[in-house]
Amino acid sequence: MTTTEPTGPTGPTGPAGNTATTGIGRVLSRSDLSMMTGAGVFTVAAALTKGGGAIVPFLVAAIAVALLAALVGRSVDHLADRLGAGAVGVLQSAFGNLPELFIGIFALRAGLVDVVAAAVIGSILGNLLLVLGLSFFVGGRRNGVLYYSQTRARMIMALMILSVAAMLVPSLASYIHAAAATHEVGLSRITAVVLLVVFALSIPASLRREEPDGAGALEPTAIEQAAEAKAQEAAEHGAGNHWPLALAVSMLAVAGVLAAYVSDLFVNALQPAMNSLHISQAFAGLVIVAIAGNAVENAVGVKLAWQNQADHALSVILNSPLQIALVLAPLLVLLSPLVGGASFTLVFNPMLVSTVAISTIAVAYLVSDGESDWLEGATMVGLYVLIAAAFWWG
Repeated sequence: MTTTEPTGPTGPTGPAGNTATTGIGRVLSRSDLSMMTGAGVFTVAAALTKGGGAIVPFLVAAIAVALLAALVGRSVDHLADRLGAGAVGVLQSAFGNLPELFIGIFALRAGLVDVVAAAVIGSILGNLLLVLGLSFFVGGRRNGVLYYSQTRARMIMALMILSVAAMLVPSLASYIHAAAATHEVGLSRITAVVLLVVFALSIPASLRREEPDGAGALEPTAIEQAAEAKAQEAAEHGAGNHWPLALAVSMLAVAGVLAAYVSDLFVNALQPAMNSLHISQAFAGLVIVAIAGNAVENAVGVKLAWQNQADHALSVILNSPLQIALVLAPLLVLLSPLVGGASFTLVFNPMLVSTVAISTIAVAYLVSDGESDWLEGATMVGLYVLIAAAFWWG
């Protein structure tokens, strides 16, 4: 009697069998290895090209920042199996913006306050208009009308409007010459603490999602939805590999340290590049810095829309600007006195305030009906291009 090789999930030809190889291939997929190699190569290249001209060091450092941001995100994704979707979503929000936080800190030390202010608003605008618009355009062209949860879209955008409104209170006080206008630093710090408290209050709700299926189960939060979307996207990618806990934590720590180092190189190369290309600080922050810090992460949202997962795409994309308003901007306010250099406040110039307010309200209206098509996406991208063009001269 002959025996046959098992061909099910645990056999050589099943999903597990495809990854149950020996050596490093069991742990790291080809995509993992490519990302790590690319991040390492461009980090070394950024160090070697430091001071070697005006354009090349800047481009190399920008690519290194994007790859390290992707590596941070990949490391956090591999913690999902141990911590659950809610917890990994919180971690993704915290660590996903590390490169942008480092860039902001080093830019403040270099006195590039306008770059930092524009980068904060640019990150919000980039997600709301450019990335979400591209998602609607790509997904709409391939799948027709995209449908997503009307309730969820309204909830996320309501939080977005409230967060942006709170972040802009110091600017409003300055514009109308209120009594608080002469205390913009103090008001900005109070606002920063309030926003961080709101974020902290949202964490327990995210971590409480370990409930069995049933009628009493709660709808997942935006943070959880983003984490679940990332996990599903990774599964559909066919990776099938799971990093050991020690590797995931170690890679997260290494990528975080390297992101801090490369962010310093990026900021040092930014000023010569702006001078050489005749780019204003406002445009550099609004477009270049914002896109460099978000490019790879937001590509996930566009890919989900292409796969007709509009609910997941919406949560992934809109969760990022929400965390910019609730976490990144407040941290820059509170950390700026400690790192030296210029002090950062939440008083933005009227053009930045107007564009982010109009864009937030416009996107809230567009997504409130629970469906979008490629034409809406194209219009959103067009609006982003016009806003970026308006800041080209400063």
